[in-house]
Amino acid sequence: MCGAEDTKVVDSRLAGAGDAVRRRRRCEECSYRFTTFERVDEVPLVVIKSDGTRQPFDRAKVTAGIRAACKGRGVSTGDVEAIGDEVEDLLRAEATRSETGAVSSAAIGLAVLERLRVLDDVAYLRFASVYKNFDAASDFHRELELLDKLSAESSSG
Repeated sequence: MCGAEDTKVVDSRLAGAGDAVRRRRRCEECSYRFTTFERVDEVPLVVIKSDGTRQPFDRAKVTAGIRAACKGRGVSTGDVEAIGDEVEDLLRAEATRSETGAVSSAAIGLAVLERLRVLDDVAYLRFASVYKNFDAASDFHRELELLDKLSAESSSG
């Protein structure tokens, strides 16, 4: 290749699992042909913990929490992964809109709870008990009342 900066794209197609674009290019000066690959370079997602510390988002921690809440409930691995995907997508969109480019750990917990409420009541309560730091039976009772109210609202509306 002659080092000229002007190249022309001759052909483009998806590569791999669809996570990259393969482009065939030709140098405008010397007609040398070559291939480039383009991939999305995502900005790291940062989580602001309740104590104010920041740490990188770890999707594996989110799915592990969901999996623990769903243990023995007949919830498929696909459902757990789908919730993980939905939550991560939602958080990335929120981070993009925020001034800090970060999301709170509270936002993560709420996003997971919303999805578990639809998927499985028991998994929802298990996750809520950890996320909301239940320390008495009355906490479970209050959350059950809230769950019943939300279920009634969603079925009537």
